[in-house]
Amino acid sequence: MLSRADLRNARRLVVKIGSSQLCENDRLSLGRFRALARQVAQLRRRGLEVVLVSSGAVAAGVAKLGLPARPATLRMKQVCASAGQVSLMVAWEKALSAFDLKCAQILLTASDLDDRRGFLNTRNTLASLMEMGVVPIVNENDTVAVEELRFGDNDSLGSLVASLVSADVFINLTDSDGLFAADPRTSPGAALIPEVTSFDESLLARAAAGGPMGTGGMHSKLVAAALLSAKGTASIIANGRARDVLERLVDGEELGTIVRPSGKPRKARWTWLAFSARPRGQVVVDGGAAAALVGRGKSLLPGGVVAAKGLFKAGDPVAVMAAGGERLGIGLSNYSVLEIERIMGHPSASIEGILGYSHSDEVIHRDNLVILVKP
Repeated sequence: MLSRADLRNARRLVVKIGSSQLCENDRLSLGRFRALARQVAQLRRRGLEVVLVSSGAVAAGVAKLGLPARPATLRMKQVCASAGQVSLMVAWEKALSAFDLKCAQILLTASDLDDRRGFLNTRNTLASLMEMGVVPIVNENDTVAVEELRFGDNDSLGSLVASLVSADVFINLTDSDGLFAADPRTSPGAALIPEVTSFDESLLARAAAGGPMGTGGMHSKLVAAALLSAKGTASIIANGRARDVLERLVDGEELGTIVRPSGKPRKARWTWLAFSARPRGQVVVDGGAAAALVGRGKSLLPGGVVAAKGLFKAGDPVAVMAAGGERLGIGLSNYSVLEIERIMGHPSASIEGILGYSHSDEVIHRDNLVILVKP
């Protein structure tokens, strides 16, 4: 999807719905669920497939357990999520069934997608549900997730799901009309930015912080959109309370802020590496190797490696770092950390002589490498 007009040709949407869109007075609002379910039903009648990434479990649990506010500790957030997830899915099932739609729950943690098999299994399940006409409802499995295994917020999870299912567009519904030139809460006259085509630090710095019942502010929404933009997927940040917002967006109406794609669509392996794979270690490269990787799309050869860190084995994802500390990308290593320590700085022709065998001429082949910085 390159423009708003192209949205009329969309066939698959991922819609992320924040807690603020599902609650009234900090409690789940069945009226809000029904309004959104009606729009999903309308889109389904038009032949579109829809995946929902729904927040709200923790907020529902806060009300259900009679707590005065959203808890600050991970332990109590998990307690609230456990209690609230039941209420959240009951609300969705009731709302969608009123329009003859079936739904399915998918709870994910980052570790579920950490390996390639888990990534593909999740993608296949989502695809099968959509083929059966079921509306998948995805949420982070807050009950079991620990800090280092969390997506962080459902904006990040939503962008990952959009990549998993190769969505035409990712619609991020929030309580703001979109991205503004300044925080509209402190600058009421701030202008809405209808379109974003490139990212820089000043743009991210304008983003507002999240509200009391959510975890992601405008900054996290822009970061999620930036990742999808680099992959070749458009995003829209819009007010979820606007009348018939989903139908109007699909019709190409200028609501919210559209984030245009800046890259070409990528293969699933690129998506997994960029969005899901957690590095098991690092390989540090010299200036010449960095220039070849970033500027010329080359593979990483042992001669350009100056250090290897971590406990990774062959086939594990590793971060590729510049000598100055900048992360250049992430890739699948053909060698373990111990093997790289022995062959680094040497030409590829020397690998077999040093190790007694050779898996590959490259430490990381370019087909298994995602570069995360611009040339």
